[in-house]
Amino acid sequence: MTTHDYCDDGTNGRTDSGNDGPTRRRLIGIAGTAAAVGIAGCLGGSDDNAAAPAAVDVPANAECDVCGMVITRHPGPTTEVFYADEQPNGHDNPARFDSTWEAFQFDFEREDWTREAFYVTDYSTVDYEVRTDGGQQLISTHTTADAFVDATEVTFVVASEVVGAMGRDLIAFSDRADAEAFRSDHGGELAAFDDVTPAMIAELGM
Repeated sequence: MTTHDYCDDGTNGRTDSGNDGPTRRRLIGIAGTAAAVGIAGCLGGSDDNAAAPAAVDVPANAECDVCGMVITRHPGPTTEVFYADEQPNGHDNPARFDSTWEAFQFDFEREDWTREAFYVTDYSTVDYEVRTDGGQQLISTHTTADAFVDATEVTFVVASEVVGAMGRDLIAFSDRADAEAFRSDHGGELAAFDDVTPAMIAELGM
């Protein structure tokens, strides 16, 4: 696994007025907030009648539960996964990741854990930036609760030319048209949540 330490300059991959990269304006002001509201237990929680845990802000010093990198210091998709009655790496839920492929890897390796919610950055609703650094195209990271969406409801762009903290990734869009436009601009393949396999994740992690 290769660690790409792109963003120690304090920008955290976020958009600000001093950057030249293209941005995508927020489409629906309340969409992100809606993603943070508890949804019905559609992700295999222990009680089908209970609401899934809501997404939460990623703490400034939170480390990825796979690679140990501080999430807010690096570009790319951010992911949260909640598990019933578990403490990922000894901390309270959720498990946190600085890439989406690492979250799937973590989840595939824990078949005996009960997943309650799986949240990914929704690049249809955040004001994201794609910038060039060191010859690579990097996409911004977004770590507030309203940036997350239920991963089962998105279209992923897989292995595009745009990378995150851990290289090629799955970049999620709640609006399929946005995913198609992103793929047209940056390459990659489209996939739904159930299309993601251990073989796909192993390929991204190489």
